[in-house]
This record gives sequence, structure tokens and C-alpha cells, in this order.
Amino acid sequence: METVGATQIRRWSRVEFEKMIECGIFAPDTRAELIDGEIFSMAPQQSLHAAAISLAEESLRTVFGAGYTIRPQLPLALDPYSEPEPDIAVVPGSARDYVAGHPAGALLVVEIADSSLTYDRQQKAGLYARTGITDYWIVNLVDRKIEIHHAPAPAAASPFGWAYNRVESHTTSGYVTPLAAPSARIPVADLLP
Repeated sequence: METVGATQIRRWSRVEFEKMIECGIFAPDTRAELIDGEIFSMAPQQSLHAAAISLAEESLRTVFGAGYTIRPQLPLALDPYSEPEPDIAVVPGSARDYVAGHPAGALLVVEIADSSLTYDRQQKAGLYARTGITDYWIVNLVDRKIEIHHAPAPAAASPFGWAYNRVESHTTSGYVTPLAAPSARIPVADLLP
């Protein structure tokens, strides 16, 4: 436990978090994720956000095809204290490969950002970089562009001590290419509602 002043902060493990879900601690419609031992409640989705998730899922399903699973808003078991639910995660294999447990990583993680833009750029980026996600995209609904994050590396001043060394922005006239599908070219306009 971490001590802050006279208060102790209790970090939850993934095992404890999953047990809470299993025991019904959270209401059935509660959307929550575990980030470095802290439980975060996720805001309800606006229609723009939901449309962007559907567009990203559709585009990535076309690009990756058989042999890959596109997981919309499903958990990733990234480390003993983190189980985020990214808007989209592309993982190898089929859904049946993950019946016994959530994937421990992803080939590509996509977050759709409107009100969460700062959080996705900082905390989520730091977490994904620390856990070895090499391809992280933010569909930035505020500025109508895609932000591509590559090359995770230690960065003491960043959240969780990690950051991405390379960040590129692509506007609606551009194209983006997943690292795991180097021959694909997805029009940015296809990902933005």
C-alpha cells in the first residue's frame, strides 16, 4: 500500500478486480477498468464516440481478416494491476483463444477520444507504452485526426515511467497503416464519423 500523508492508498490487483466483477460488486451496467491498481468508472458514450468505435472496428476487421480478433471495449490483462478496456484492441487468433483469460497484449490498441483526449494521450499512453503495446492510435474526435504512437521507451517524467518516442498526426486527407499489417492503407476519413 502507498501512503499519502496519513492516508493509505489501496491498489487492487487484476485478480481482485475480476473477483469483484464475478461477485457482482459493480452494477450490471457499470463500465469500469483497472489502471495500475486504481478502478476508474468510464463515462457513458455519446453517439459520436459510439459511431467512431463502429467505424474503427469495421475498418480494422477488413484489414486484418482471418487469424485476428478485433475486440471492441473488452479487457486486456496487461499486468498484475491493469485491466483496461480500450475502445478497440487487435489481437492474434480467434475469440476462442481467449475463453480462459483475457489477452495479455495487443498488436494494435485504439482509443476514441473526445472528453478523454488528455487522459488517453497521457495516462493511457504511458500504460500502453509500459506494457509493450508498440502500436497505439488515438482517434481524436476533437481535432478530427488520428494520432499514431510508436516506439515505447522509458521516460521518467511520463505517467507510469514510459512514453512513446514517435507520435504522428494524420488528418482526414491522409492514410494510416497498422504495424502488424504493413501493406494496409486505411483512409483517416474512414475512421472519423
